Parts: sequence; structure tokens; C-alpha cells
Amino acid sequence: MTDHPNPTDNNSKSQSDGYVLPRSDPKLAPSAGSNEAADVIRDKLAKIYASEPDAQAEEQEAETAKPRTKHQQFIYELNHSGKDLAHIQTEWHNYYINLPDDEKHAVWQEFYASNETSQHGTQQLPADTPTDAEKMASIRSQLGTNSGVTKKARQDKRSTSDIQKSIHDQFSGRRKPSAKQHLQSLLFGLTIGTVAVLIFLFGFFNEVIIAPFIQPARTSAATPLIVTSDTVAPSATPQVIIPKINVQIPIQFDINATDEATMQKELESGVAHYPTTSNPGQNGNSAFFGHSSNNIFNKGKYKFAFVLLHQLVPGDTFYITKDSKVYAYKVFNTKIVEPNQVEVLDPVEGHTATATLITCDPPGTSLRRLVVTGDQISPDVSSNAAVSSNTEVTAEPQLTGNGQTLWGRFISQGISKAAIVVAVVITFIVVVRKTRPDY
Repeated sequence: MTDHPNPTDNNSKSQSDGYVLPRSDPKLAPSAGSNEAADVIRDKLAKIYASEPDAQAEEQEAETAKPRTKHQQFIYELNHSGKDLAHIQTEWHNYYINLPDDEKHAVWQEFYASNETSQHGTQQLPADTPTDAEKMASIRSQLGTNSGVTKKARQDKRSTSDIQKSIHDQFSGRRKPSAKQHLQSLLFGLTIGTVAVLIFLFGFFNEVIIAPFIQPARTSAATPLIVTSDTVAPSATPQVIIPKINVQIPIQFDINATDEATMQKELESGVAHYPTTSNPGQNGNSAFFGHSSNNIFNKGKYKFAFVLLHQLVPGDTFYITKDSKVYAYKVFNTKIVEPNQVEVLDPVEGHTATATLITCDPPGTSLRRLVVTGDQISPDVSSNAAVSSNTEVTAEPQLTGNGQTLWGRFISQGISKAAIVVAVVITFIVVVRKTRPDY
């Protein structure tokens, strides 16, 4: 409010006309009539301003009757600080957001009390007007209710089977697939399952699957077509040569143990001579082991050395080369024996010098052994040395089997056994839950 000076003072200015009215200056009174008119106006103005209270006194009286609150005092001092509007707004904003909820509530109460007026006067907010925090809590509650997340839902005590049944009932009303769609889904599932099973079987048991299609040396360059021992030239590496089934494979003679691990290791490099039997050029029986079929993921490149050995019949010829000599043998007997029939390693009664080729049967398994035995026909047996055996080998003789399958290697690992146990337990739980939903 603008303070007004006392209009009875001769030197005061009138706010209504903006200039000084000297009452007794003769220069401003040209005539008596005009002075009387001016006096009348001055008297009226004096009476009007005489009844108006002093502004400063009125303000002091108002502050005494109703003192400012701390919030009102802050904004009062801010407004009279001489700062521009932007700084005033920023400082008020910072002041307000740092107030606790109850103080913010008080600020709004004061604002509504000072600004909300009607014909009934100032309207005070009720005492139970919610705070900002209470308003936000109410909004969250309403949002939670509208989205179905109610307190009752959060405290749902239903069992798993009841929830599953509720979900099933909720969606069971949907349109069921047609018979054609059922058939397509069934065919798709069967196709994927069949492919998965075939991949699994091939990975673990390919030695049985591909054995019938293997011919060991068909892709070998310059494979000799052997007819007699005169056409076989001895090489620096000892070899077994079987013309009928196109085999020409190196032989390992430097073996000094008969345990399974040692024999399997030697079979990775070709055909293995059994160390307790005689050597070619000696009387007695020379025994040689070779794989018929082994897993393609196993080590070595002679996994299918004797896979076609079953095609040999009496009268067929095979050759052994050793120490720059070639020994020819004519087959006189083929048979299938059990893995424990180690007598096939012994000298054959009625035959001076023989060679025996041994492999697993059926190919890819270790169920039985195929034994093919031939008489030495070249050179003449009369030039052979006496029967000799390796006395350093003291282990019990055995008929070496097929290499360990991929599946066998897999389950022999500790981590694989644990994985199988976990899979079985999970399968059991799934089956039980399917058959007993309330479990």
C-alpha cells in the first residue's frame, strides 16, 4: 500500500492531482470568487484524507494482530530482497522441496487460507487434508488395484495345483486347434525327435552304423593287386597284406605287454602282434589283432582295419612282411569264438607254422571274436626257426576287444555320471508332478 501524506499540510502534494495547493498564496488567487471555490475543494479533500489511516501504522497493526508464519516471513523477506523474479522463484523452490511433508502441508494450508475466498469468506482446508506422501500412496494403491495387484492377490495362499487349474480354466475357452494343425504339430515333433535320435545314435554308435559301408584300402593309391608272394616287395615297415579285401596295413611288433590299455594304444597305429605268440619265420602260431570297426571319434586311423575279414574263406591268401622277408599264408580255417577262448593263440595241432588274424564280431562290438587261421606256404617251413615265445610277458593271455565306445568313455567320467543322476532325478520329479498335480 502506498503511504499518503497528510492533505492538511500546506507543503504536501495531492496524489489525486499531482501538484501542490498552497492555500494562502495570493498569486494563485486572482479573485475572491475563485478563492472561495478552491477553499471548498480543499476542505472536501482534507475531510476525505483526514479519515484514511496511516499506511505504515495499518501494516504494523496487521502484523501485531496476526504475525507471519516462518514460511510467510521467508517469502516476505525474499520479495523485499531486491532480487529479480527468477532468483526469487529458484530460492522459493529450493526452500519448499527441502521441507518435510507436514511443513509442505502447512504451506498449502496457508496458501489456500490467504487466497481462497468466497461469499462466505476465507475457506480453510479441513484438518484431515492428505499430505503429498499420502496422496502418492493413494495413487499407488489405486494403480495396484486397477492392474489386479491387490493386497488379497499378494497374499494368495493357493497351492500350485490350484493356480495351474485356474490358469487352465482361464485359457481353456480359447479356440481349439483344428485336426490339421494337430497333425502338423505331431509330424513336426516326430521329425525333430527322429533327427535328434539319429544324431545321438550316430555320435555314440557310428562304428556299427557305418561299418557295412567301409572297405579299408579302397581309396589307397597304388594298391597292389597281389597274386603270389613273388609280387610282394618287402618294405621297411612290417605289414599285413590281404589282397581279397584290399588291405595293406602296418604291424606293431615291439609290444611287451598284453593288457587291454596297451593293446588298444598299439591298435591306433595299425595291426598289433600279440607278444606271447611266435613271430613269422618261426614255428608255432603268430597271432595278429586288428579293429573291425571303431568309433570315428576315437584316436587312430586304422579303426576299420579288419572290417571285411569275414569275407576270407579257406583257400584265400594273405601276407606278412618282416625283416625284409615276405611270408605267405593260405587260409584253412575261419571261426567265431567267445572272448574268453584264448586257446586260439596257442600253436595249432597238426600245423607247423601258422598265422592267425583276430578281430571283433559283429563289427563295432566286443561280443565275440572272428578268427582266421592260415598255414605258412612260403617260404618253406623247413627253414623256420624253432618255436619261441616272449618270456618277458607274464600277464594272463586275453583276446583284445574293440576300442571303448564314445558312450563308454562318456559314462566313465565322474562329471558324466553326476549329469546322468541329475537328469534321472529331474525326469522323476517331472513325471511325479504330471501324475500327481498336488505333489
